[in-house]
Amino acid sequence: MYRSINDFKKGYLPRTDILKDEKGDFVVDCHSILLRKGNSFSQLLNVHGFNDVRQKEIHTAKSVVLESSAFEFEMATEKLKAYISPGN
Repeated sequence: MYRSINDFKKGYLPRTDILKDEKGDFVVDCHSILLRKGNSFSQLLNVHGFNDVRQKEIHTAKSVVLESSAFEFEMATEKLKAYISPGN
């Protein structure tokens, strides 16, 4: 709705898509643009020569922070202000 109102106020302006190909030349043709985008996504997403890097074992460290008791939790929540966002 916003776009149609904005187009009505400003008048219709056609949107032009221009891309650069591998050589650096501008591509304007719709078919060529789709082909270029397909090739770039194919190169980006299809990684060749990928090494299998899966871990055989997962090592975890012990927690440095001690568990808080119910009393500590209750005292901390009572100190919070009402109707105020806690932030990050």
